[in-house]
Amino acid sequence: MKRFSYGVALVFIVTAISSSLGIASDTGFQQPFAGSPRALRWTPTEALTPANVNEPIGQRRADRIARALGFRKKMALSEKQYLLLISGQGIGGGTPSALAAAKTIDESVNYLTNSNAQIIIRNINGVPTKINLGSYGLIVNNDGALESPGNITSPARQINAVITPPVLCPIPSSANPANLPCGYMNNWLLANGAKKSLTELYKTPFLVQAAFGSKSQEISGAAQLVPNQKLSGATATVGISMAPSIWTVNFLLIYMLNPKLAALMPAYWTPIPQIVANAITASSSGQVPYSEYQAYLTN
Repeated sequence: MKRFSYGVALVFIVTAISSSLGIASDTGFQQPFAGSPRALRWTPTEALTPANVNEPIGQRRADRIARALGFRKKMALSEKQYLLLISGQGIGGGTPSALAAAKTIDESVNYLTNSNAQIIIRNINGVPTKINLGSYGLIVNNDGALESPGNITSPARQINAVITPPVLCPIPSSANPANLPCGYMNNWLLANGAKKSLTELYKTPFLVQAAFGSKSQEISGAAQLVPNQKLSGATATVGISMAPSIWTVNFLLIYMLNPKLAALMPAYWTPIPQIVANAITASSSGQVPYSEYQAYLTN
């Protein structure tokens, strides 16, 4: 298959998951959250000091991770291509569905790069409030609700439809509640001179990790939180965006779009305080008012 070896990739994905499910890693993340062993060593480790919480990767480390995972920096989108993509313009852009897809991509990147280098401002009870929760794997949406980026209402979850390879479209409406154009990103890249960027992305563990990530989201319910248990017996909970499989997908995607933005992603994960994790898990929507739990989170 000259264009993309989707068939080979999908067989590899199924084989990788089938052979790995249930296997724990020394990171404390079990499968499918741990994902590909090839990528695992390059994913965030637990923050050991308060200074590590929400610390960004930085450009040198981001470039090193990308190289290790098989993505060459020179294959990222040009600045012009990136700006056209996130503005919903370019060939195939300008339509309502293209603008919706572009907005989802842009908002996802903003959420997933939330760190000391990329603070988000939210209006909490009438007060502009700095939000910096990337290491927890949590976000605060426009309505002031605290949730996992994997929440069904989050752009960082809804982007799944936009980045799905067209060969897998259409996807069930339950997996695309916002009715976004399935396969949009791939089609846009091919139409706008970025075929080499897309090919480079698919040479990395991106597709394999995406399959692990899909399984992770499938079993994580409304809360979209992930358990972690070290060999020492220590346990913790973190938002699903900091699970190694999903973090790798997000990193590679953002690096392809704009390496400077990938450098803003949190470099370490930190446990969600149990009272907060319990509240999110107990909520049928997977959301709780940020104002009620703000005091428990280092921000």
